[in-house]
Amino acid sequence: MKKLSIFLLAIVSFAGINACSSDDDVVFVAQPDTEGIAFTSSVANNYVLTAATNDNVAERFVWNDVDFSTPTTVTYEVQGSASESFEDFIVAGTTRENNMAVNVATLRDLAEDAGLDNDPTTPEPSTGIIYFRVRAYAGNNGGNTLEQISGPVVLNITLPEAEGEEDEDLPKLYVVGNFLAASGYGTDWSATDGVPIAAEAEGNTAYEGFVYMNVDAPQFKILQTNENFDGNLGDAGDTDGVYTGTLESPGVNAGTPDGTGGYYLVSVDTEALTYELTETSWGVIGNATPSGWDSDTDMTYDPATQTWSVTLDLTEQEATENGFKFRANDAWTLDLGDTDADGSLEFAGDNIGVPEDGNYTITLDLSNPGQYKYSISKN
Repeated sequence: MKKLSIFLLAIVSFAGINACSSDDDVVFVAQPDTEGIAFTSSVANNYVLTAATNDNVAERFVWNDVDFSTPTTVTYEVQGSASESFEDFIVAGTTRENNMAVNVATLRDLAEDAGLDNDPTTPEPSTGIIYFRVRAYAGNNGGNTLEQISGPVVLNITLPEAEGEEDEDLPKLYVVGNFLAASGYGTDWSATDGVPIAAEAEGNTAYEGFVYMNVDAPQFKILQTNENFDGNLGDAGDTDGVYTGTLESPGVNAGTPDGTGGYYLVSVDTEALTYELTETSWGVIGNATPSGWDSDTDMTYDPATQTWSVTLDLTEQEATENGFKFRANDAWTLDLGDTDADGSLEFAGDNIGVPEDGNYTITLDLSNPGQYKYSISKN
């Protein structure tokens, strides 16, 4: 999966001034700077867009204030189009500030308007161009609106092959037990509500995935399918709730290593008939974070979204030498980084960079087994 890197977007100049009068003889007179509007940051031209990063900030448009020399409010409207002429366009948003973030989903919508696709039968990614500009207007955007419109900025877009097509076909097992309802998954012991864990590839007998067991004494089994209990695997011990690390069919209900609940990395080998549970609590660490590389900043788990998140101040850092990573249990036994800078995570992957100083919300999503991802959004 590919992720759009986060950069600042600047627009070169505003052009086009209209003065109109209304029926009540209120007249707006524009007195813009003779050199036009100066914008304050550079533009990243190349973008790789994936559905997995739809909620991520793609670009932050930054411009300086417009002075219409009238006692009225000024609103800025960010427009995107598949055509340089902006014959048809979408409004990405409006603001009275001099900057606005645009997310990946908006760019993907425009890319589709431009005729790009992500056909999985096509060996090469689909590429194309989309355009953005900013319109500033005075007052309430009525029939006598005074406005200035910038020239367009060109964005080169790449849509990779359709995501998830191949991943959906990976072999999966399903974890069911007495924890499903309390953990936000569904009905206890329901095969259809089983939590999936996945193999790395077809024919691989090693499965893994993260499962939240929010009860005091979890008990569970491993199912071959999310339709029924045929061929279910349980612990090879003698009593329900035991944890021996060995599986048999049907076996007794398995438990956790210390008999308590938590957020577990579940690993199963269907050939060796073994399983392992590692309880985890996640945080971020790195020289982009307030505590540097010395200690983690803890994240909080939300069962409703099945994600971990934290809001904190970050400093600008460039990957891969600097930045931050995700780490479990305040140790380096389990850590996740982004080697390809695409929004997907790998164990022991590279550091993740931060584009500029600011307050950010970081989200970690481990709910899709083997397809772990994150987002970082400036507040």
